[in-house]
Amino acid sequence: MRILLSAILISLLPILSFASNLPQADLVVVYKSTRTMALIKDGQPFREYSISLGENPQGHKEKEGDKRTPEGEYFLDWRRDGDYYHRSIHISYPNEEDREAARRRGVKPGGMIMIHGIPKMYERVADALKERDWTDGCIALNNEEMNEIWNLVRDGTPIRIMP
Repeated sequence: MRILLSAILISLLPILSFASNLPQADLVVVYKSTRTMALIKDGQPFREYSISLGENPQGHKEKEGDKRTPEGEYFLDWRRDGDYYHRSIHISYPNEEDREAARRRGVKPGGMIMIHGIPKMYERVADALKERDWTDGCIALNNEEMNEIWNLVRDGTPIRIMP
């Protein structure tokens, strides 16, 4: 048993050292048009991921239930481990500007926009999910990538979501 445990730990060393050699992001940038998300440190991208967006991805989120991913400047303000979407990091949408725009239109702005992984029951089709926009407005990645982002992004990190 000890030999098996040692072998498993030794096989994880390259992965663990890879993650520990990467910097902490000081900015996250999402490019909706190319379905990519970049982690930035000192103005330089050091990791990039393919992402899925809300089912109705064109344009800025205007109201609750429109299935759009917001555009603008926000913060990653809290996180949840082990939830339905594996892990998730909350985006501070709506900001004051979003709330005011929704108020002028007479609608609710919505909320609970997250960067998240794939539900456990869909992990085996995670690659197929990456080929389409399927969320209610969130940003989704596979669970392996979500684990990496979880370790490279701290609460309070700014996120810029571009068209």
